Amino acid sequence: MLEKRTLGKTDIKVSPIGIGVMMWMQGKGLVGRLATDIEEEVRNEIIKESFAGGINFFDTAELYGFGRSETNLVKALKANNIDDKDVVIETKWSPVLRRARNMRRSINKRQKYLADYTIDHYMVHQPISFSSIKTEMKELAKLVEKGFVKSVGVSNYNAMKMRKAYEDLEKLGLPLAANQVQYSLVHRNIETNGILDTAKELGITITAYTPLAGGLLTGKLHENPEALKKKYAMYKWVVKKNLEESVPLVKTLTEIAKAHEVLPGQVALNWLVTYHGDTVVTIPGATKAYQAKESAGAMAFNLSKAELDEIAEVSEKFL
Repeated sequence: MLEKRTLGKTDIKVSPIGIGVMMWMQGKGLVGRLATDIEEEVRNEIIKESFAGGINFFDTAELYGFGRSETNLVKALKANNIDDKDVVIETKWSPVLRRARNMRRSINKRQKYLADYTIDHYMVHQPISFSSIKTEMKELAKLVEKGFVKSVGVSNYNAMKMRKAYEDLEKLGLPLAANQVQYSLVHRNIETNGILDTAKELGITITAYTPLAGGLLTGKLHENPEALKKKYAMYKWVVKKNLEESVPLVKTLTEIAKAHEVLPGQVALNWLVTYHGDTVVTIPGATKAYQAKESAGAMAFNLSKAELDEIAEVSEKFL
């Protein structure tokens, strides 16, 4: 079983694999219209399977339905009698067409929607704002000082902007805990564009989203390409772009999975959170209970160095 690890230079311990609840928007907002509705009973089962499998880390955001995703996460946690102290929740501020001072109003809404649960980690969702990084980091520091949030991070920041955010927070006596970026075996560019190296240097956790490339790395779409028609529009392009090129990779994942009596997607997740030591954690989404169970199960075995290296080698074309 993979052990919990520290989120950046904080004292917050997270499971290497968490669960992202972006799709729990119930049709709210522009992005929500692209997502299917998930029944309350299913959401409850997803949290049940996640927690039972050792997951304590849950990711949401203001942009995910403007409170719907956050509210639905809390409802599911309460339905399973899971206490605040037993989970780590991260949510994000949407900076587009806003100034940093908007965080003061937004955080009140985040607290309202997350009810009795602590905001353990609060992130700037995109590096797009009317305010500078320095000003945004000052606002984040104020939220920590006032006890609204425990730790802070960023999302979708390149290496240069991540370093700038780190340095501005360091002057205020705070660590930049994490940078949430897209990362998977078919999207390995953070290994070559400086993001991963900078994170390792500064002790920043990389939180990988879309770790299964829209389901591509489960191998199910290779077995049944017709299933692609049912994929959410936001993931179709990821799958189509890499479907043929990823055949050798998925074959390797399948062979290694058989040796461990697990699934190819579980091997892909395990590789992601172990190949670079403790630097990377990931937050696969879940719209069905079995998906959460499988994600949790990806922490229940260990890949050998030879297996890790073999997977890295066969996926080099995606660097």
